[in-house]
Amino acid sequence: MSVSFNLDKRKIKQAFSQAALTYDGVTQLQRTVGKALLRDIDNRCISDNVLDLGCGTGFLTQELLALLPGKQIIALDLALPMLQAAKAKLKTIDNVIYMCADAEQIPITEHAVDHVFSNLMLQWCVDIKAVFMDVRRVLKPGGQLVFSIFGPQTLQELKQAWGAVDNYNHVNYFYGMYELKDFLQQSGFNILKCQNQLYTVEYESVLALMRELKNIGAHNVNVSRNKQLTTQRQMQQMISAYPTCHVTHRISATFDVITVITGR
Repeated sequence: MSVSFNLDKRKIKQAFSQAALTYDGVTQLQRTVGKALLRDIDNRCISDNVLDLGCGTGFLTQELLALLPGKQIIALDLALPMLQAAKAKLKTIDNVIYMCADAEQIPITEHAVDHVFSNLMLQWCVDIKAVFMDVRRVLKPGGQLVFSIFGPQTLQELKQAWGAVDNYNHVNYFYGMYELKDFLQQSGFNILKCQNQLYTVEYESVLALMRELKNIGAHNVNVSRNKQLTTQRQMQQMISAYPTCHVTHRISATFDVITVITGR
């Protein structure tokens, strides 16, 4: 089985760079999941520093600083505008190191980090096994990787609605729990916890959902996506196929969140 997504890394970087200014206004789910993930951090494992992998605009970097006073946080993100937004948000705090880098090639020496934390970012990595291998390289012996990632039931309603229109991939592929466990074990991690939880979020309309996905940078970045512009007729077909509540006329979207704690 291949461990590489059919994702366009250039498009990923571009999408999240463009979303830097709108991201904080539409990330309630990310904040909810991230705050829950913070409770899984074992403070006893952290004597020096934490790598916030895919820090975005720095909301959870700020939470990590509050949780771990006096510790150094390394905030890493692929998109420079996201890092700039995080730096502006945390401008009065001096124990943060900012790195604009790819999670598949972390520019940190081996065995230099106590703990790696990542919230709802790893689904955008082209080769997740390469990420796990590099995270294990930079972790100190006894260190932990704690992360959340979207699972395969995410946006299942949108996927099914587009399926009524054509056979292209309009929604990104998301790894399942068993795939993630395999990749982690192949990378040398011990899995301490692996569970999933389904979140259902309501929207005024399908267009409101798609607008939010755009504002957080969560575009369809499959290499195999339809390269042609979606026509108004195709869009209307998809919207008509999307299940709508007959009482409220609102729509719901499923987000499948997998949470993992591993030890090195």
